[in-house]
Amino acid sequence: MKILLADDEPDVLEFLSFNLAKAGYEVILANNGKEAIELALKSKPYLLVLDVMMPIHDGYVVCQELRKYPEFDTSIIIFLTAKTEDEAQIQAFNLGANDFIQKPVKLNVFLSRIHAIHNQWLKKSEQKILKLKNLELDLEKYSAKLDGIELVLARKEFKLLYLLASTPGKVFDRNQILESIWGDEVIVGERTVDVHVRKLREKVGDSFIKTLKGVGYKFEL
Repeated sequence: MKILLADDEPDVLEFLSFNLAKAGYEVILANNGKEAIELALKSKPYLLVLDVMMPIHDGYVVCQELRKYPEFDTSIIIFLTAKTEDEAQIQAFNLGANDFIQKPVKLNVFLSRIHAIHNQWLKKSEQKILKLKNLELDLEKYSAKLDGIELVLARKEFKLLYLLASTPGKVFDRNQILESIWGDEVIVGERTVDVHVRKLREKVGDSFIKTLKGVGYKFEL
C-alpha cells in the first residue's frame, strides 16, 4: 500500500517514515501542503497522513483540494494534529478527512491504525481475476492456472498466493500473512506460513515467491 506522509517537522517525517518502511509500506514524503498536493496527484496514494499546520497550504486545504478529484474519492486521509478542539475536528471531517491522530504520535497506536487501513485496502483491491504474466488467479472460483494449466491448490495455498500476487514487490512478514489468511480462526505459528510457502513453490515453481531472510516473503514477476 502506498502512503503519502506530509509534515513540516523533519523529525516527525524521519521517525514515521522509517517505521512505515520497516513495516513494508511504500512511503512518499512531503514537507509542505503544496508539495503534498503535487506528489499525491502524481503517485495516487491510497492513504494520506497530513499534518494540519503546514506551510504554503495547511492540511485542511490539501484535503479539500484532493477531494475534488475522482481518484481520491475513496482515499483515506488522516490528520496529524496537536489540536483537541471539537471545532477543528468537525471542520476537518466536513472537508473529507477520515480520522485524527494526536501529536505527539504514539508509534504503536499509529501503526495499528495503518495496519487496519491496509487490511481494508486489500479487501477493496481484490479482483475476481488477477493476471500476472503466465499466472492467472480466479478469486471467485479459487482456481489458479500457470501457462494455461490448472494448478491443484488447497484453499489456504490459493489465498496465500493471491495475497502475495496482489501486490508484487511488497514484502509480507509472517504475522501479516497469518492475520490475513488465518485470522482468529485457529491458533497457528509462523512455521505454518513456511510450510504453505514450501508447498506453493512445489506447485508454481521458485521464480515467483522470494524469501527475505528474517523478514518474510514477496511475489516477483
